[in-house]
Amino acid sequence: MNTEEIIRRIGEIADELKLEAYVVGGYVRDKLLGKTCKDIDFVIVGSGPEFAKSVKKKLNARALVIYERFGTAMLDYRQHKLEFVGARKERYNTNSRKPEVSEGRLEDDLARRDFTINAMAFSINAHSWQQIMDPFNGRGDLEKRILRTPDDPVITFEEDPLRIMRAIRFATQLDFKIEEKTKEALGEMRDRLRIISQERITEELRKILLTKQPSIGFKLMDETGVLDIVLPQIAKLKGVEEINGYYHKDVFLHTLKVVDNVATVSDNFALRFTALFHDVAKPTTKQFKDDTGWTFHGHDEIGARMMKKICRQLRLPNELCTYTEKLIRLHMRPIQVADEGVTDSAIRRLLVQAGEEVDDLLTFCRADITSGNPERVKNHLQNFDRVVKRMHEVEEKDRMRQFQSPVRGDVIMQVCNIAAGPAVGKLKSMIEEAILDGTIPNEYDAAYDYLLKIKDTVLESLKP
Repeated sequence: MNTEEIIRRIGEIADELKLEAYVVGGYVRDKLLGKTCKDIDFVIVGSGPEFAKSVKKKLNARALVIYERFGTAMLDYRQHKLEFVGARKERYNTNSRKPEVSEGRLEDDLARRDFTINAMAFSINAHSWQQIMDPFNGRGDLEKRILRTPDDPVITFEEDPLRIMRAIRFATQLDFKIEEKTKEALGEMRDRLRIISQERITEELRKILLTKQPSIGFKLMDETGVLDIVLPQIAKLKGVEEINGYYHKDVFLHTLKVVDNVATVSDNFALRFTALFHDVAKPTTKQFKDDTGWTFHGHDEIGARMMKKICRQLRLPNELCTYTEKLIRLHMRPIQVADEGVTDSAIRRLLVQAGEEVDDLLTFCRADITSGNPERVKNHLQNFDRVVKRMHEVEEKDRMRQFQSPVRGDVIMQVCNIAAGPAVGKLKSMIEEAILDGTIPNEYDAAYDYLLKIKDTVLESLKP
């Protein structure tokens, strides 16, 4: 069964049970926009969970989950996520985003929706099949490409502050404008976001970062003051300072350009997240020097060290933190290699440091080349391409990406007749350094011969 056939069959089940049933929200919006969607929300005038049980039985489906507290049910069926809820009214307490729920009509249910474009429904009963209910002119707002709340936006965002982040996310995903009164309310009610769990805010940030042009969302957050609450570290990147005619670029705008550049070439969330935070330490490291102007020395290393705390605050997994730390720590290295001289030794060390993330590092570094001066961009790209070319040549020749000493610790202990300890580490490190410097090739026999050559001198030097 395709999506429409599933909806029609569920409509038939509703008819059999003499229940009014509707598809609402995102599926209706996406259908009118000509987009496909496999997440379908159904509103039943009656009990959503009880109807879901009937659907499960009639479709011989599995994996029905009922949330009694919220009066909803979720059913996975043929790669579709189906959610069932009874038509309801909601009333919010100002200190919580969890509503008091009571039974209602379809009109009540649509009125509680976040935005007019999500407050549309169509009937799935046979007598009114796909008849659209649109009490707040969501269809007109779709055509005008604007985002607006059905109710007073201040009340809408006060009741459920997560809608502030959803407004920004939808505007970014759909490239819609936020209606002026609604946009003003975003800023007015932004402090209400403090009652929302970090996990929910982070999920909205993740969806914004995964859009075609994430900068739209971050600029909206900046314009409304939301950025100061949800990502204060990024808010601190804003602004340009001038001393004696020396200016530095606006790091916030540069960051958004880099994020968009990455978004054009990669769907990798971790890489986009790295782009967002790659210059997070620039406000901390910014200095002015009379002879050179503005500097940000060490922002790569300090930024990498900041990421553990940031990832904990955002409730992000350790693996993402480790990845981001590595790329931020290394993001200046390819250009530094180009400036210092593209030696095989420098290339080997960069390949070893980057490891399996080397391709992502190169993708990011290319995206990080931004300037209003086309000639400067051209020169940077030429230097960068030269480094990349040499990296491919050295990798092909020396196999450095998964580099470690060809002679392992157990062999060193056997050859030198020593136990595990500092001497083993010292010898292994010297072999690795010799390979990275190009003194010996990255081969077992050469590394073994080098061990025989240096072992006596090293062991003697380590004696107490």
